[in-house]
Order: sequence, then C-alpha cells, then structure tokens
Amino acid sequence: MAILKADAYGHGLVPIARKFADLGVDFFGVAFLEEGIQLRQAGIEAPILVLGGLVGYQVKHFLDYHLDITASSLHKAQQISEEARRIGRTARVHIKVDTGMNRIGVRVQNAAVFALEAAKMPGLELVGVFTHFVRAQGPDIELAQQQKELFQGVLDEMKRGGLEVPFVHVANSAALYNLDGLDYSMVRPGITLYGYPAGPHLDGIWDLKPSLSVHTEIVFFKGIRKGMGVGYMHSWQAPRDGWLATLPLGYGDGYPRILSNRADVLIGGKRYPQVGNISMDQAMIWLDGDKHGVGEEAVLIGEQGKERIGAWELAQKADTVAYEILCGWTPRVPRIYEGKGWKPYTS
Repeated sequence: MAILKADAYGHGLVPIARKFADLGVDFFGVAFLEEGIQLRQAGIEAPILVLGGLVGYQVKHFLDYHLDITASSLHKAQQISEEARRIGRTARVHIKVDTGMNRIGVRVQNAAVFALEAAKMPGLELVGVFTHFVRAQGPDIELAQQQKELFQGVLDEMKRGGLEVPFVHVANSAALYNLDGLDYSMVRPGITLYGYPAGPHLDGIWDLKPSLSVHTEIVFFKGIRKGMGVGYMHSWQAPRDGWLATLPLGYGDGYPRILSNRADVLIGGKRYPQVGNISMDQAMIWLDGDKHGVGEEAVLIGEQGKERIGAWELAQKADTVAYEILCGWTPRVPRIYEGKGWKPYTS
C-alpha cells in the first residue's frame, strides 16, 4: 500500500498515484475521504483505504466511490453497516487497533471482540486490520516491539475466534527498516517512497534518493552597506558592504518563516545564508562579496555542484520534521515531473 496522503507528501497526489500504478502498486492509502474521491475521479482503480476517521454522513460517499473504510469503534461499524444496507451495497472495512498512539482506533483489549462482531454485521465486509507505530525509526525501538506484541495478540485472539482477514498491515517506512516479524500480507511505506528516511539520524544511511527538489531563481540583485537592515523588523543587518539577492518565494509557498536567518540556499554550487525575515512572497539571500545575476538558479532543496540541502536539514533548522517540510509546499509552487518513464504530467 503506497501512502499518498497530504498531496503525496507534497509531491502531487494524482501524478504520483498514476506513476505508482504504472509501476505495479496495487493498493493505496490516503488520510481523508476527499483524497480518495480525487483519486477515483482521476481514474485510479486499485483499492484505496482512507486511514483517517469518519463521521456518519460520509459513509454514503465512501460507498459511492468504492473506498475502503477505517472502523475504529462499534458505533462507527454500525453506522457503516446501516448505510450499506440502506443503499444495497457492501462496505469494505479495515479495523484500526490502537496499540499506543491514542489517536483513533479500538483499544487492544476490545479489538478482537469488536472484529468478531463487525465481521457478522450485514452490509459490511471485514477485509483488513492494522495499527500504527508511535516510534519505529529508532534508535530505541522498545515501544515499537511492545506495540508489535500487542497487535499480534489481537490477531491471535481473532484467529482463535475463527476470524482471519486478507489484509493485515502495520509496517510503515521506519518499521520496514528497523523491525522484524512484520511479514503480514501488506506493508504501507510513506516517506521512503519519496526518497527520505523516517528520522534525521538515518539521513544518508538508508540508500534512498530524494525524488523532490525545489528550485527558483534570482529576481533582484543589489548592493547594501554595512549595518543596513533587511526585511520585516530588520531581524538581520549586513555585517559589511556586500551583495543581496531576492528570491520570489516565501511562506506563502511553503518556505517556513521559522527558517528566517537559519536556512541556506545553493547558488552557483555554493551555500549562501537566507537573511532577514522570510515574507509571504519573497526571501533574501546574503551573497557577501559574490555577484550572482538575475535569472540564476537557486536551490532550496536538492543538489547543485557538490553541495546538497535535504528536507531533514531544513526540518532540524525549523524545529520540525522532514514530513512537514515536504508536505508544506503549496499549490502555488508548480510541480514538474521529469525522468525516465514519466508522462508529461504538470500541475
């Protein structure tokens, strides 16, 4: 199951889904109903599981678009069953077991009994059971091991009750690398599909190649004097006479304001610091004594020459995670898909 939530981690939901489908991926996972509908409307025919919660009025839409539903309580399962019977359809359901995340899901001690009851409900086909790890990326995986044991206990109790389901899935990106004994019927990688490990301590260790890079170009270039302030609130002042470049993007595009005076960009194969507060639409770069003209490429994420800036680097400087950096690029930023086997998708 390829995870495509949050616009395929910022990469573009429909183009990425089509690419994965071309490559033979046979199951997809999204977070919300609307994402599943968008995939169906784009012609994706493979099973799609909506991993998030739902409210009763949404059930009909799940059934209309043939989307697999996550059931996390007896009440939810009853709502699904009633709506499926009302319109004469069968709902495909996966049970979410809460082994420690405490978001959604039926608690471990109730999970097997719930599954056995749900499997008997008319209009409901129980096809899957799953859980999610709190921390599987390590280095400490003790909690993940405990969750794995709890989940296996639920499966064992279900089996003793005469119930087995075709799709059992728990292995996310981190678990695929760090945990053994998860060879169930399906895995559901997310961030690794896009070329990033699940934690900063693994960056450069896992053999992954990032699929996304973020490029812009200089739109203004000028000299400034020592002591002159830059941007809103003058949070940075030039330490000496030098050159300043302006880039045409800011937090309105997904370049977080918290990176102000923290991040680097690549121009001409060299690192330069971003200076001054990042604004909604513009960011300034201190070139010191170097000169770079209007139209020159600037790389925010990616490689240029021998230098590389990755999403985990920006994430650490922004006190967040690479997931947020990748998912944060707004629709205002064009996505261009290149490389072998790509159709001319644009968005």
